[in-house]
Amino acid sequence: QVQLVESGGGLVQAGGSLRLSCATSGRTFSRNAMGWFRQAPGKERECVATIRWSDSGTYYAYSVKSRFTISRDYAKKTAYLQMNSLKHEDTAVYYCAATPTYYTDINYYARAPSYSYWGQGTQVTVSS
Repeated sequence: QVQLVESGGGLVQAGGSLRLSCATSGRTFSRNAMGWFRQAPGKERECVATIRWSDSGTYYAYSVKSRFTISRDYAKKTAYLQMNSLKHEDTAVYYCAATPTYYTDINYYARAPSYSYWGQGTQVTVSS
């Protein structure tokens, strides 16, 4: 069994920063990409950012480009999401996901069905 555990969520004022972490454990698998998704109340789950494990290729949603940065620590099997200049509309539950599938086109990692493993989510609330 593969476990993904997110941490780092919380309450922050607009303009502030948070750093989310996603640690993986359990059964060894070929980690080809990890991603961060979010879901606000009444809205569909959307991709925020993804990173391909082999070459650190990244994808960002347009709404977070230049504000969020995804990274990974290969040795720690952990992915991070640095979120700066947070806005009220960034409020959501943030989920970490991982997949053993390799795609040449990194845009495929923006699709939730591309992922096999998911964390339980961490709440991010940005007060305006």
